[in-house]
Amino acid sequence: MTESFVIQSDIANLPQVEERLFHFCHENNIGNYYSAVSVAVMQAVENSIVHGNESDSSKKVSLMFDTCRGGICAEVSDEGRGFDFRQYGNLPSGESTQGEGIFIMKSLADRMTFSDEGRKVRLEFDVAGIDPSDALERASVLQAYFSLVAA
Repeated sequence: MTESFVIQSDIANLPQVEERLFHFCHENNIGNYYSAVSVAVMQAVENSIVHGNESDSSKKVSLMFDTCRGGICAEVSDEGRGFDFRQYGNLPSGESTQGEGIFIMKSLADRMTFSDEGRKVRLEFDVAGIDPSDALERASVLQAYFSLVAA
């Protein structure tokens, strides 16, 4: 069951996205893994609004939630100029926080792919059978990140 919708590029619309994602996950019996899915998807939507569309409320963000590969996937696309996504995804270092949202998304999703020159991101979550060692690795990577940010 695919759910697709479009929102205006305004962070005031984030609660609407979160509510629709919650219902989608609930309808597909994805309760225990919802937090990881929600954090990653909401980060993608916020990135699309703030960075992709530069908070221009005349632009739109398109979303799609679907089931895939024993889990769920989400696609988020914006109407911005795109960006060189290849330079992001690793743990941000130093004083710069640039790329931390992409790092979080990559850490929580099983697969993350960009297309359309960085205007679209696809996040896949293998909910049915997350390997316990993968879960521990994700937790330790995020713990290291939050320790770095707190310092």
